[in-house]
Amino acid sequence: MKDTRTSIEAIAPSIEEAILKGAKEWGLPPDAFEVEVLDEGTKGLLGFGVRQARVRLTIRPSSEADIADMKGEEPDRRADQIQPPVEGSDEEALQITHDTVSELLQRMGVEARIEAHWGDADAPGKIRPLFLDIHGDDLSILIGRRGETLTALQYITRLIVGKELKRPVAVLIDIEGYRARRERQIRRLAQQMATQAIETSRTMSLEPMPAYERRIVHIELRENPDVDTVSVGERDQRKVTIIPR
Repeated sequence: MKDTRTSIEAIAPSIEEAILKGAKEWGLPPDAFEVEVLDEGTKGLLGFGVRQARVRLTIRPSSEADIADMKGEEPDRRADQIQPPVEGSDEEALQITHDTVSELLQRMGVEARIEAHWGDADAPGKIRPLFLDIHGDDLSILIGRRGETLTALQYITRLIVGKELKRPVAVLIDIEGYRARRERQIRRLAQQMATQAIETSRTMSLEPMPAYERRIVHIELRENPDVDTVSVGERDQRKVTIIPR
């Protein structure tokens, strides 16, 4: 199956130089990518037949999210302890985030309209979310299988914006309302599966989901006194199981 995560190809005289070149273009460290060597290149003979190395760099999903979803916590828990930015820097953060996503979409060859706005913090002293809504024609390529491309786009945007502003920013990206619709579906599914688990006294397993979707299930059911939830599996096969108490 085709990998829909955000990726880029880089060419240089050596594999190492190609990796560094691609990472520099994205403004990220080399270890933020999974590396696929497409062509090792060759030095040729007496200057003839030289062929440069070519690699494909694919952005890794956030490793923190996989750990946090087991407890139903925010992936960037440390960011919650940081005081919100002063009002004077709010517009700067909005503009930088907007411009970052705009440039990423241009690199991907996608035309879209971007709207950015601040949300409200969950509690006093918590970091405020910065919402980006992307609108356009046929943006399914930005969502990807199970929302993987959308997750990667959000992850790299957080990294770039955080590096630019020198502080974490809780960027939340939605595409044509996909996240909102998907969240409603997952919440309904979680409640239905919890009811089945209670009525049958059997453990119920949901389909494999990315970390942010598993977190929705954990949060939706964490106040239910009759079930426990836990994430099991590896990588893209990781899923939530609902266990009756």
